[in-house]
Amino acid sequence: MPIFRTRLSNRDQFNVITFDQQEKDTDSALNTFQSRHQNVYIANYYRQDFLFPGYTAQVSVHYNHDGPTFHFDKNDSLVRPDPVGVFTPHRLDVVYLGWAGEGHIGRYNISHACYWALGRDNLNPLGNQPQDINAQMAALELSYDRDWVRFRSSYLFASGDRDPSNAHATGFDGVLDDPIFAGGEFSYWQRQAVRLFGVNLTNRGSFFPNLRSSKTQGQSNFVNPGLWLANAGIDFELTPKLRMINNANFLWFDETESLQTFLFQARVHSYLGADVSTGFEYRPLLSNNIIMTAGVSTLLPGMGFQDLYRRFTDRVNPLVASFLQMELTY
Repeated sequence: MPIFRTRLSNRDQFNVITFDQQEKDTDSALNTFQSRHQNVYIANYYRQDFLFPGYTAQVSVHYNHDGPTFHFDKNDSLVRPDPVGVFTPHRLDVVYLGWAGEGHIGRYNISHACYWALGRDNLNPLGNQPQDINAQMAALELSYDRDWVRFRSSYLFASGDRDPSNAHATGFDGVLDDPIFAGGEFSYWQRQAVRLFGVNLTNRGSFFPNLRSSKTQGQSNFVNPGLWLANAGIDFELTPKLRMINNANFLWFDETESLQTFLFQARVHSYLGADVSTGFEYRPLLSNNIIMTAGVSTLLPGMGFQDLYRRFTDRVNPLVASFLQMELTY
């Protein structure tokens, strides 16, 4: 049930909305008619031209109540609870306090967000005990336009959990994130789900290495390694209809102790690797009714990524992916 209001001649806007989540289909991620036993509550407040003309600031509060359930997906894989540690249904109650903004300050474009997650997990599978949640994330993207070229630089920090054996979960995780950041859908790290012993090191459409079984069907996990990301990108408006997007991301784990606990491994290095991608976006009608995108990306494994997967093979080769898709909106 959404509620939308404005004030001060539409300069300020605010909304409140609640979601009674439905179970997602495993393959299509579309809603089914089965209840997910999860409720999400969101309140946002926006102010346009905050401090600088053209810059919009937002403060928000998100609350995620995810009840204890036991669920296998259509492929007969356990997705709730996560198939690690104790296989016991558990409840999550997490509040996210957020500040974000987007717009331009003079000729420089800025987009940023930071969130503080506080709450309780009454039995984390990997930690094997109840956890008090206290985790943070921050992201910043700066860009500069010169004629038909946009130069970009992005940075992200998501806190990791230094000690999985204590009762404090400090690894940041989202509810159902889908970021357009540091390459977005063109990035290998964000577009591809990377499996690791029954869970995902990272899920499709997310950059958090959260050791979560599924972004759509699994529960948030705050005992995770966290992430540091540094990005450099450049976009070319080749024609009014065709854009070329290029990105290079460098990735590090914030803390690796949760991975060491999960894998029973003595050491995991922090450096994950480099994620390099290029792609094209084509809008034949000069609108968003038809959008065609194509891209190719590769993940060049660093020592940390090799530590995770070298046990299966003598050498961890670069991972490569490509895609072609078309979106129709009417």
